[in-house]
Amino acid sequence: MRAAFFLGPGKMEVRDVEIPRVEDGEILIKVAACAICGTDVRIFQHGHSHVVPPQITGHEIAGEIVEVGKGVEGYRVGDKVVVITVISCGRCSYCRKGLQNLCPEQKYIGYDYPGGFAEYMKMPRKGVEHGNLLVLPADADLLEASLVEPLSCVVNGQSYLNIGLGETVLVIGAGPIGCMHVAMARNHGAGKIFLADISEERLQLAQRIGADLYINSAQENLKEVVLRATDGLGVNVAIVAASSGSAQEQALELLAPQGRMSLFGGLPKDKPTITFNSNIVHYKEIGVFGVFASHASQYEEAAKLIYTQRVKAKDLITHVLPLEKVVEGIDLVKTGKALKAVVSMEK
Repeated sequence: MRAAFFLGPGKMEVRDVEIPRVEDGEILIKVAACAICGTDVRIFQHGHSHVVPPQITGHEIAGEIVEVGKGVEGYRVGDKVVVITVISCGRCSYCRKGLQNLCPEQKYIGYDYPGGFAEYMKMPRKGVEHGNLLVLPADADLLEASLVEPLSCVVNGQSYLNIGLGETVLVIGAGPIGCMHVAMARNHGAGKIFLADISEERLQLAQRIGADLYINSAQENLKEVVLRATDGLGVNVAIVAASSGSAQEQALELLAPQGRMSLFGGLPKDKPTITFNSNIVHYKEIGVFGVFASHASQYEEAAKLIYTQRVKAKDLITHVLPLEKVVEGIDLVKTGKALKAVVSMEK
């Protein structure tokens, strides 16, 4: 099979290797599509503590089961599946609550275990036992299904925000995650949705998602535009889907009383702090929420949203590339020239 191996920062090589051998309790998946995540970009550029080269990365995976190991129950050859990235311990209090994404012993497909930038991948026994494969309808589109993982993270992020009918929502960051937040906010009944970014190219790509107002905050004063559009009240919900401390600080100032803010994008490890005006939170009764990854039930919700076209995944996919061009796809994501780039194994 062909597989793209991460060899260290800035180094990736497509090699011909043996198809993984399936042992008892394991499952072999023929990968159909693996979308490129911003984390894949960071791994390629800087490496990751969970990724020991040479390793096959990629974790936004959809494919088809082609072999089932001895003793496996509940899965069949021919099942279309999405891979659930986090393999948790299954024993801690968080796992028992279904919050596998908060497990302190978690490991990841595409990090600790070989991922989806390959024609085939193996789900290890522990992942099979913990239900890390979500079976899709037989007629599911696997290219679209490669976006289930990032959408599940958006589902998790918005679960804290309780967006109500007619509420105003500001999303900062017009990448694929920001666009998914727009789509999800619309599904929750939001009234006006504003999408802001410092990149005009990103904002142009995001036109397909249908926000009510697009704001180039490099050219316009974001605070002035938002307050003018909300009659001076501010927004009910602000979602910062960008790795920007200044954006997080500004979003807090744009919230109406009893507003909610999601710090969806993590900050660089060498600059993780912001200046936080506690009085805004205190006097306006503001809720501030963090979010990390997602858990199995949110994958299921995301898969249903894509399958029923409540979130139109193909509107978000701007580039489909063969495995040999995975580095080109990573560069498209890094430079913002792609909204969502997907590596397809279809020849």
